[in-house]
Amino acid sequence: MIVSPPSDAALAWAAEAVGGRPGSASTVRRLAGGAHASTHLIRTGTGDLVLRRFPAGDTAAVQEALVLRALDGLDGWAPRLVAADPDGSRTGSPAVLISRLRGRADITPRDPHAAAALLGAALARVHAVPLSRLPALRDAMAAPSTAQHPAPDAGPAGPPVAAGRHRLAAQPSVLTHFDFWTGNVLWTGPELTGVVDWSGACRAPRGFDVGWCRLDLAVLHGPDVADSFLAAYQRAAGTTVADLALWDLFALANSHRSVETWLPNYHDLGRVDLTTADLRARHTAWTTHRLAAH
Repeated sequence: MIVSPPSDAALAWAAEAVGGRPGSASTVRRLAGGAHASTHLIRTGTGDLVLRRFPAGDTAAVQEALVLRALDGLDGWAPRLVAADPDGSRTGSPAVLISRLRGRADITPRDPHAAAALLGAALARVHAVPLSRLPALRDAMAAPSTAQHPAPDAGPAGPPVAAGRHRLAAQPSVLTHFDFWTGNVLWTGPELTGVVDWSGACRAPRGFDVGWCRLDLAVLHGPDVADSFLAAYQRAAGTTVADLALWDLFALANSHRSVETWLPNYHDLGRVDLTTADLRARHTAWTTHRLAAH
C-alpha cells in the first residue's frame, strides 16, 4: 500500500476534476482501514471527496471506475465516480476520485448480532443488482486464481474445496463485491450507510461473498454472529445459500495462509485486543466447525 500522502500533483488533479482552481484541494486525513489502496479524505471547493490510490501497475483503479460508473451510486449505498486516473499519469499512481458517503468504518459494534443483520440485508441488496448493468465484469470462478484453485497448502479446508469447486462454479452468478466484510461498510451510529471498496467486484455465486463475510464475523465475534448475518441475508434475499458449508470452507481455504496478515487492518479499525495467535486460533476453530457441517 502507498504510505505517502497525496502529492501536490494529485491534489491539483482532484481540484481540476471538480472545476476548481489550482491549489483549491487539500488533504484532510487518511481514512482508516484498507490494506490495498491508500485512501484519503480530500477537501475541494465543491465539498469533500475521497481519493483512492493504488500501487503502480495495479489495475484496481480501472476496475473500480468501471463498477462505480455502472452502479451510479446504488441509490446512495455506493460512492459515485468523480474522476479516474487509471495509469497514474496525473497523480503518480493509479487512482480514483469518488464521492464521500456519510459514516465511518466500525468493526466494534455494541451489538454485533444487530450489526450482522444489517450487513446481511446490505449484501442482499448488492446481490440484487442486475448483472446486465455490468456486462464487462470478470467471472471470479472462471479465471485462474487462488480464489478458484486453493493451493495445496490451503489447510484442512483445501481438499473438500478442491473436490467441490466445480459444483460451486456452476451456481448462478450475482454481482459480487469480492471483499465484503465489516471493514468495507460505513456506519453512522447503529445505521449502515454504505458499501465501499469496489475494486474487486466481479461475477460469482452469492456464496462467495456470504462465506467471506461469515469468516470475518466468526473471527471478530464468533460463530453465532456469523449465523445472525446468514439468517438476515437469506431473509432479505428471499433465498437460501446452496452448499453453505462448502462456501465457508472455500473462504477458509483461501485465507489459511494469510489470516495473520489481517491484524494491521483490524488494529487500524479498533480491534487492538486481537493478536496473530488469536486470528489463527479462531480461524482454526471455524475450520473445524465448518468441516463438521460439510
